[in-house]
Amino acid sequence: MRDRTEIDTLIDLMARLPGLGPRSARRAVLHLIRKRALLLTPLADAMTAVAASARECVNCGNVGTADVCAICADETRSNGLLCVVEDVADLWAMERSNVFKGRYHVLGGTLSALDSIGPDELRIPQLVRRVEDEAISEVILALNATVDGQTTAHYIADQLETRVALTSLAQGVPIGGELDYLDDGTITAALNARRRI
Repeated sequence: MRDRTEIDTLIDLMARLPGLGPRSARRAVLHLIRKRALLLTPLADAMTAVAASARECVNCGNVGTADVCAICADETRSNGLLCVVEDVADLWAMERSNVFKGRYHVLGGTLSALDSIGPDELRIPQLVRRVEDEAISEVILALNATVDGQTTAHYIADQLETRVALTSLAQGVPIGGELDYLDDGTITAALNARRRI
């Protein structure tokens, strides 16, 4: 058996990334090595810079390079609207749509009795404080339509029901979606959220 090299270590680390297994990681590493000047060296430099500068926003939980992220620092954002999401990836997905012009609050996950994740393991107490301190008029619960996501939404609604207007994202058939390809839960949500034409 041959000795492990730095390349093997890089492959092992890449294989831990979401969506990559050992074979995909090997292909990616080989591609990076072949394009060393164009990709590998700039990627290594960027990763070093991000490792040194990335931090969690003290206000909303987004990831950025300052203590207060660019969204929270943006004075053109509507202060009265607060969109609650499970994690930073959900916040970034909302931002890609370029529709929501309010502020965000990242919970850091969902409530889960099986995983011993309660409200204090998430950023729910900070959410309640923000609603009280920042004159929030509406909280939009943009949580995933999973059992844990819905449990978390109900818990937050119980905590905030007398303090602020609560709304949630519509659920159901996506634009361009075909009924034949949808799961039962999506069809049920769409049917229950039907509206008059």
